[in-house]
Amino acid sequence: MHPPLALCVFWLLPLALTLEEDSPLDCVPRRYVPSHRANAHLFHEEGVFNYSTMLLREDLDLLLLGAREAVYALDLKDITKKLASVKWEVTQQQRDECRNKGKDPETECMNYIRILHQTEDNRMYVCGTNAFDPECDYMSYANGKLTLEKKAEDGKGKCPFDPFQRYASIMVENNLFSATSMNFWALNPCWRAAPLSPYALSSRAPGFMSPPFESAVECDCYNKLVVSRVARVCKGDLGGLRTLQKKWTSFLKARIDCPVLESQLPYIIQDTYRLCDPQQHWKNCLFYAIFTPQSDTSDLSAVCAYRVSDISKVFAEGKYKTPVPVETSFVKWVMYSGDVPVPRPGACIDNEARKAGINQTLDLPDRTLQFIKDRPLMDQAIQPIGEKPVLVRRGATFTRIIVNQVQAADGEKYHVMFIGTEEGTMLKAVNYDDEMFIIEEVQLFQPPEPIKTLKFSHVTGQLYAGSDSGAAQIPLASCWRSLSCMDCVLARDPYCGWDKADGKCVVLSDVKSVKQGDASLCPDADPVKPMNRSFWHGGNLNLRCLPPSNLAKTSWERAGRPLTPSARIQVLQDGLLILNATESDSGRYRCLSVELSKADQYTSTVAEYQATALSDPGDTGSTQAQTEGPSVAGLQVVVGLLVVSLLALLAWNFYKGHLPLPWNCRKKNTEQSQETPEQGGLNSRVTNQDAPGPVPAEGKPLVSGTNNGRNNHTGGEAAGENEDPKDSLQYIDDENEN
Repeated sequence: MHPPLALCVFWLLPLALTLEEDSPLDCVPRRYVPSHRANAHLFHEEGVFNYSTMLLREDLDLLLLGAREAVYALDLKDITKKLASVKWEVTQQQRDECRNKGKDPETECMNYIRILHQTEDNRMYVCGTNAFDPECDYMSYANGKLTLEKKAEDGKGKCPFDPFQRYASIMVENNLFSATSMNFWALNPCWRAAPLSPYALSSRAPGFMSPPFESAVECDCYNKLVVSRVARVCKGDLGGLRTLQKKWTSFLKARIDCPVLESQLPYIIQDTYRLCDPQQHWKNCLFYAIFTPQSDTSDLSAVCAYRVSDISKVFAEGKYKTPVPVETSFVKWVMYSGDVPVPRPGACIDNEARKAGINQTLDLPDRTLQFIKDRPLMDQAIQPIGEKPVLVRRGATFTRIIVNQVQAADGEKYHVMFIGTEEGTMLKAVNYDDEMFIIEEVQLFQPPEPIKTLKFSHVTGQLYAGSDSGAAQIPLASCWRSLSCMDCVLARDPYCGWDKADGKCVVLSDVKSVKQGDASLCPDADPVKPMNRSFWHGGNLNLRCLPPSNLAKTSWERAGRPLTPSARIQVLQDGLLILNATESDSGRYRCLSVELSKADQYTSTVAEYQATALSDPGDTGSTQAQTEGPSVAGLQVVVGLLVVSLLALLAWNFYKGHLPLPWNCRKKNTEQSQETPEQGGLNSRVTNQDAPGPVPAEGKPLVSGTNNGRNNHTGGEAAGENEDPKDSLQYIDDENEN
């Protein structure tokens, strides 16, 4: 349920300045899933880029996807199926005007879809940058066709001019609330409600915002310090009668903090997600927000959670800041300690105000309006739940976040965070009683590129992500990736549990211990079948063993005793390597996976080997046939067949005389020495061919003199059409008789 009187929007602010950390935290995902194993549906249209705007139409089973100069209607269950599309391109004249203003015609002077919302009449309201001349229109879907209504509206103040500028927008009760720039050069950011309400309100006063969005006026800093703010307005705000005409009378803002370690400078908010339990009051809703540092000197990202009730309390009961002149040209913002007018400045019209005869903002007294005009900033900062982040991680910068509440098999409700990163990966994370735990990291886009938008459908149980090159769809639950009960339980995925009857890791089943990761209820695993390995005396013995989890550590046993690593015996990340192996290294080896959870430490056998030394080359026959397995036996059969085929080919060539036998060569040389030209035969014919003068057609040899090979096809092609076939046969007979 939406709050009846108030609307909260988080400003998305850019990065600046520097940051230092004392002790960065590492939070390793338990499992990494490459893109080819992600089980994702991908959508991409040739020649179209920047798939950064999404709208879920679960009533139509559609995903509306806004890209550069195009909007697509995709099947919500399988986004690889395109149901409809519509192009919204700029004209050549608009592109030329944009280029003349100094913008890049190939990247900036196009129409990037930036706003896509559903209206109360089930149409869609869509806005695009339109070559730095923002424009909005209505769009409908009917009979499998997506249609722009061509009712173009001015998009200034609703949609950004620059396709790469940060912005925020939300549609509430057919009113569009947006935070963006008001002009071509993005020098006048504004907060505005338009165009569907009868009043279009905006705030463009210098005290409201200044690029980049918010600087800390409350800080005595030599350089401007960028901070994050949360802003609030009332949905029923109509502006003032004399003061603040067509301006917000309820606009308030407060600093929002996410303390990461002991950083000296505040982290900057990048994205938010509102999570509400439909069975509770809206004040119990939570906001999850992504924060990143103000410079590239740190690679930490954080997620903080906030209660809407705490935010509302700051605006309803907190003190204000007021500007105080210092010397001649400097203004300092300090806490206001004077009297506060009644009705309270920035408050929404409630029953108490109505009893006083104030039924709308047009009835507010000028004293209240002038106060809020001069003092829109609250003194108190908004702190996260527990005054610390729920997740901090080193690595790829966080970009987008979705949070889903799920009730696990243990009966408790958990908030599962799905976080997009700059490298095109999706993190699946949970905070278990202040324990930060990342279940898995999935590579959605390859090559890596930033995830620019995230949506979640309760109907399909699917996540949808957009990037520059395309869109991806993946399920919330990925239980099939766990092949054993222990792996399923230690994954601590609230969506999954081990089904004892089917022996599979399935969605929400009987064996599940999410918080503790207690795998003691798991049945005994099937024994691992030992594999035979042989090695030469003095050679290297390599036994492969991959741990089932990034959080697991491997250890080795030989003959039931722990194996101690040394310079000769090396335990690697993916196995065991024994250098200069001897007969004493023969025996039974076992690779163990050891993983620690809050409940206990669990050990499982990953691989088992029987190693045998080969000291005599004569031992290789029977030993290799036994140890190498069916793959090598199959290779030996193939090699044997090739040898037999080669011998058969040689025999056929000897029989045909293509390859002369040694004793035939000696006999031939003796006959040639005794033969005269008058005797004829092959030798005389060759001699006559080499003599100068014309050669009759029937005297041509079967094989051309330019062809050194004995190719009968080539010889046949060289013979004349009038050649007697008997001559050709005679040559072959003579050849065989020699």
